[in-house]
Amino acid sequence: QVQLVESGGGYVQTGGSLGLACFASGRALSEYPIGWFRRPPGKKREFVSAISKSGMTTVYADSVKGRFIISRNNANNTAYLQMNDLRSEDTAKYYCNRLVASWDWGQGTQVTVSS
Repeated sequence: QVQLVESGGGYVQTGGSLGLACFASGRALSEYPIGWFRRPPGKKREFVSAISKSGMTTVYADSVKGRFIISRNNANNTAYLQMNDLRSEDTAKYYCNRLVASWDWGQGTQVTVSS
């Protein structure tokens, strides 16, 4: 059974940066494209970014393009999301998961951006 653990969230001012990590246990992350998702307060979960198995292909939601960078280290079974130039609208709980046919969701990591 796969367990996903997200970390790295926190409280940051507008324009600041945070780096998130997603560790998967129970399955080799390298076998799957991985996505980052977020749930803003009072809203549904939304797609943020995804990365192919090899890491060669990445995609981003328009709202984060040019500010966020997704990456992965298959040897460490970990995916990352570097978030720069953070805005108040980036405030959300962030989750990672398999891009298609999600595993059980982890607890997520809270990111709060204040102005």
